[in-house]
Amino acid sequence: MNNNGQGAGSSARSKRKDARRNQQALLDAAAAVFVTSGVEAPVRDIAAEAGVGVGTIYRHFPTRADLVIAVYRHQVDACAEAGPALLSAGPTPHAALERWVDLFVDFLVTKHGLAAATQGGGTGFEALHTYFLDRLLPVCAQLLDAAVASGEISSGLAPELDAYQLMRGIGNLCIGADGDPRYDARRLVALLVAGLRQPR
Repeated sequence: MNNNGQGAGSSARSKRKDARRNQQALLDAAAAVFVTSGVEAPVRDIAAEAGVGVGTIYRHFPTRADLVIAVYRHQVDACAEAGPALLSAGPTPHAALERWVDLFVDFLVTKHGLAAATQGGGTGFEALHTYFLDRLLPVCAQLLDAAVASGEISSGLAPELDAYQLMRGIGNLCIGADGDPRYDARRLVALLVAGLRQPR
């Protein structure tokens, strides 16, 4: 009897794990589609990217706002988790910062249109913004501090350029980037991050 109980418990845990994995796959697919097509992309495109039926998307996320908010949080979490991983993988703290900023820019593109998609839904955009800052500011600060400690970024910049200012500056450079094919926000962001580097 105990063995049966343990088997049932293990099976339930396995199903929960599978459900989480499936949901993560849906969120990854939605994020990829949002990056290329914006948050108003047809659900059928997301379903095709994920290799599932449209009904599966709606079972997990009944409204577009539910989906967009879930993608937002998923991308924030992925970006937050990537910072320490990039720092430990090397080759240098500044290189880790550059790679993390690339991910951050991807996130900002994904985030485009969030307010419009959730307007009037009572979804608490302010809470999402707080979540964004709470998760990402410490990661950006860790990467900046490591680059300063390694001598790659001048310690003289540190008081003036904190994580909030860097993230805000990157965000400002990304505003409207998708509406003007002549404007390459990624190039400007790359120049900004490269410009932080201490001359050798």
